[in-house]
Formats: sequence, C-alpha cells, structure tokens
Amino acid sequence: MYRSSGGHAEAPTNTNPLKIYMVGRCSTGWSEAQPLVSKQSLNRHLLPVEALVTPTAQDVSDTPFIGDDKIGVLLLNLGGPETLEDVQPFLFNLFADPAEELRKSLWAKNVPANVYVGMRYWHPFTEEAIEQIKRDGITKLVVLPLYPQFSISTSGSSLRLLESIFREDEYLVNMQHTVIPSWYQREGYITAMVNLIEKELKDFDSPNEVRIFFSAHGVPLAYVEEAGDPYKAEMEECVDLIMGELEKRNITNAYTLAYQSRVGPVEWLKPYTDDTIVELGKRGVKSLLAVPISFVSEHIETLEEIDVEYKELALKSGIQKWGRVPALGCEPTFISDLADAVIESLPYVGAMAVSNLEARQSLVPLGSVEELLAAYDSQRKELPPPVLVWEWGWTKSAETWNGRAAMLAVLLLLFLEVTTGQGFLHQWGILPLFR
Repeated sequence: MYRSSGGHAEAPTNTNPLKIYMVGRCSTGWSEAQPLVSKQSLNRHLLPVEALVTPTAQDVSDTPFIGDDKIGVLLLNLGGPETLEDVQPFLFNLFADPAEELRKSLWAKNVPANVYVGMRYWHPFTEEAIEQIKRDGITKLVVLPLYPQFSISTSGSSLRLLESIFREDEYLVNMQHTVIPSWYQREGYITAMVNLIEKELKDFDSPNEVRIFFSAHGVPLAYVEEAGDPYKAEMEECVDLIMGELEKRNITNAYTLAYQSRVGPVEWLKPYTDDTIVELGKRGVKSLLAVPISFVSEHIETLEEIDVEYKELALKSGIQKWGRVPALGCEPTFISDLADAVIESLPYVGAMAVSNLEARQSLVPLGSVEELLAAYDSQRKELPPPVLVWEWGWTKSAETWNGRAAMLAVLLLLFLEVTTGQGFLHQWGILPLFR
C-alpha cells in the first residue's frame, strides 16, 4: 500500500542479510533545496548494520540481561520497493538511525536491550530479524511497530506475519513477548510533535495566520468501514491531542486533517490532501504549514509528495507561503519517549490478558501478537477489496480508467461497424460499404 514508506538496503549475495550497510548519520533538520543523497556522501558515512542489532564494542562487557532474561526490541515497518543503488543505503537509514538511538536511550535508562529492525517487504526482512533474535538468545521481546497509529494494513500486516512465524518455531513459542500497538497518545510523542510545529510556525511573518495542515497517509475506506480498522479514529484523536497541547501554549491556529498517497480508482479516506489544498487556496488561505502526521522518518511521501508535489500545487492554488514540519527522526524527546514505552511494557511481556480496548490507556500495551489480532482482526481474512469509484479528469488514476473506457468505446464502435456494415468508417471510405 505504501509507495516507499520504509527504508531498505539490499544485501550483497553470499553474505549475512543483516550485515548490510547504512548511512551513519542522524539529523532532524530539513531543507527543501537539498538533493536526497549522493554516492560520494554515502561512501563517506557507511557503517555496518550489526551496530544496530547488537551492542557496540564498549557495551558487550556485560551480556544484556535483566534478571535471567535477555531483552530485545523489534521495530516493525513495511519497507519499500527496489530502488536505484545510490538511494538504497539512504532509505535504510530511515529506521536504522532511530533504532540505534533507541538502543542508546534504553541502555542509558539501565535497560540493556538489543534493538532490531524487521521490514515487511524488504531487507532486513522480518524473518531475518527474527533469526538474529534467535541467534542472540533473546528471551523477552517487545514488538514496537514504527507507526504512531494502528492500522490493520500496516501494523496489522506485520503482526500477521509474526503470528505465522511464532507458531511454526519452537524457540519462538517459548519466547515471551508483548506488542505496543500504537503510541500516538503518549505525552512524549505529543510534546515532540508540538515542539516541531511551534518551531516551524516562528519562520512565518505572521504565525497566527498560518493554517496547520496535517497530512496523513490514507487507507482505503473499506478497511475502516468494513474491516473495523481503528486508524481513522486514532488519527483524529492524535490531531486533537496535538492541537490541545498547542492551545496550552496559546497557539490557536486553524487546522485541517487530510489524507495523502491514495493509489488507483478506489475510494480512500477523505478529505484527500491534494483536493483540500486546492480548496484552501480558493477560500483565501495564504500561509500553510504541512505536518506529516503519520510518518516518523523522511522518505518519498515527505521529500517528494509533500515537499515537491503538494508545495507546487499549493503555490498554484493561491497559497503564498508554504512550510513543512520535519519528520521526528531522532528527535530526543521522541526517542526518549519510545524508550519509556518499551520500559513500561516490560511487566506485560508474556502476560495473557488484553487491556480494555475502549480505555485506550496510553501506558498499557494491549498484549501479545495473537491477542492483538484477535481484537483487531479476528477473522484473519484478506482485507476487503477497496470500493471502486469512477474518477474523471486528469489525475493519474483517472487517466488509466478514462483510457480504458475510451478503448471499450472504440471496440464497441468497431463491432457495430463490422456487424451492421454502417457507420463513420464506412461513410468515410475506410471500410467498404455493404451492397
């Protein structure tokens, strides 16, 4: 579903798939004019990924145990499709840096844990991360999807895979674990987001007149209405929490939530980001601050879709001043809060009782992989097919379907010409008239 919302780097053949390379940098800064990455800059900053999944040299004097248990944290994300060679290390860096910073924060809080990255659709695959977890002898595992809000199409997809892996492996059956399904409501996460928004607002000449524009990755409407996906409700609550915290700081700007990155002629969550930008321009909005609310790292949806496509659309629509809040990345408050979430979940590792879903307590994980899937996705069927909609105009998806409709019309006309012997082609002499 995601075009590239997750990093990956392809492992060379005949090597341990986890011994690939990443960009050893971490920056929360953002610049619209900078190119994504150059091959020369990558070569100067390559580090082995082993530093990500195991303690560094100065850490291994004591094996990371808490009591008799060896603690691991598995970060989950979808990954992305195959890319140009130059871009691959950059993409993997999206989650390698936050993972390494999370490991450091946990050790600083006296929780010596290994941190692993498992991608659903690219290296390091979830299966590869699990094999490393087994080799490291982890006995207690905290599963932490890198999505602030839960969706059965993102976190749920990764949990489905974990469920099948856990059931087929004797070691994993005996390994205690818990899952933190979503963390959008945590105080540290909200504070980090508000800090970034407040900072970017100051760059405008008239901060109070800026409309805060939350743009979240969309999901097909059928997932929410037919499969019970909690994503939309959690997203709306997340925005409310952020705006509530901003109000405490006397920031009362108008705001909008919209959904981006829809693909194909199907109905997705509305309002759509591109349509909303055009509408805001028509309503006379002159200053817009884009907030990538569902993304924790920079990638194609932020660097290309928001920074280039949506910015260009906004300027064409009459919006004069455009800004964008950077993704959280390695923002210290965010990383520290993720570490606290892991620590707070440790008493629940191996616990079988699921917390009250209605309570949505921010500090209490819901339970194991199986329990979460039973709560959110009990039937384990394929996701319902998205609702097809006819879309006319010059959008990318519309062009495809409009073209198909045109081809059907041409074929129908040819059929009538041949079967009746009458029509424009016969009248113009292209086909012979029947006598």
